[in-house]
Amino acid sequence: MAAERALAMATCTAPVNIAVIKYWGKRDTDLILPINSSLSVTLHQDQLKTTTTAAASRDFTEDRLWLNGKEVDVGHPRVQACLREVRRLARKRRGGSEDTAALSLSYKIHIASENNFPTAAGLASSAAGYACLVSALARLYGVEEELSEVARQGSGSACRSMFGGFVQWQRGERPDGTDSLALQVAPETHWPELRVLILVVSGEKKPMGSTVGMQTSVETSPLLKHRAEVVVPERLAQMMRHIRERDFEGFGQLAMRDSNQFHATCLDTFPPIFYLTDLSRHIIALAHRYNAHHGHTKVAYTFDAGPNAVIFALADTVAEFVEVVRRSFPPATNGDQFVRGLPVGSAALSEELVAAVVTEPVPGAVQYILHTKPGPGPQLVDDPSQHLLGADGLPRSRA
Repeated sequence: MAAERALAMATCTAPVNIAVIKYWGKRDTDLILPINSSLSVTLHQDQLKTTTTAAASRDFTEDRLWLNGKEVDVGHPRVQACLREVRRLARKRRGGSEDTAALSLSYKIHIASENNFPTAAGLASSAAGYACLVSALARLYGVEEELSEVARQGSGSACRSMFGGFVQWQRGERPDGTDSLALQVAPETHWPELRVLILVVSGEKKPMGSTVGMQTSVETSPLLKHRAEVVVPERLAQMMRHIRERDFEGFGQLAMRDSNQFHATCLDTFPPIFYLTDLSRHIIALAHRYNAHHGHTKVAYTFDAGPNAVIFALADTVAEFVEVVRRSFPPATNGDQFVRGLPVGSAALSEELVAAVVTEPVPGAVQYILHTKPGPGPQLVDDPSQHLLGADGLPRSRA
């Protein structure tokens, strides 16, 4: 019987998402309720993912958490909120009775989580992390309810990582947050030609975390208030239309404008917050020169709360633009490792293009490019050899 199993374990993977209509600012910091709705693209887990194993046993004496191999504080309020909510849903599902065949909710839990990308460097690691935590816990406890509301209480943008493809996080109106949920706008198969290039300029932790940054913006930026109330509702409707129609010109222009306005609200915050660096601005200028040379929008940048650029393009543009980036930011040492992820073909650049677009090369400034595409939501890992915890409930050593 399940209750007598020495150890119950579940492993899931979850994706990163990149917002094209940005979330910045909470109206309720405890429940993580946003001041505006947002819209994102879920990235493919073949390139970017979090893997989380959750295990429960009557033999465990305390809850424990390991992140990328290091033990961290399991008492973090947001981790506890997710744990509490999933257990509450499990209890509710059982009608309050302790089903003898079900896993005991009183057992202590061990959790191990790993990212295959830099944590806290503006690559939405918390979104993937909390989406993965909630998915693994739900699987462990047999919970099948709507889970984006639970993931939101770990990290706001995590609710968007509960779905693949193109996802809207609805602001909601209720004070208890029960209508602040994520909904899929279109699946990852909807726009097969769409590609994503992440230009990693820094794997370092950002100077000011998003949580602190956005609340300072809420308290001090009049531009943010105008953005949330007036600009975003209109942009959200436009962006959903561009996605539905697979209109890259409209999608790309709006993604760039919204990224720029988000960073303008950071500058309007007092004291101001600088997530973009000189190099980020260099990449922005490069994208505009490239589009101007071609006479239409072929690449579109967006930056979250960090300096790494996310570039959207259609598949037939990728090889040429990657070559433009390689010429603009010649790799210092890792020429063969400069492009990672999905394969990229070679491209010859015309003299006119080089003259117009590649102005002042900055060697070694871009560490590498990660080539990916839209992908699915959280996945269950069936293969027991992929569990991050061993039979003793402790992290397996990764050779």
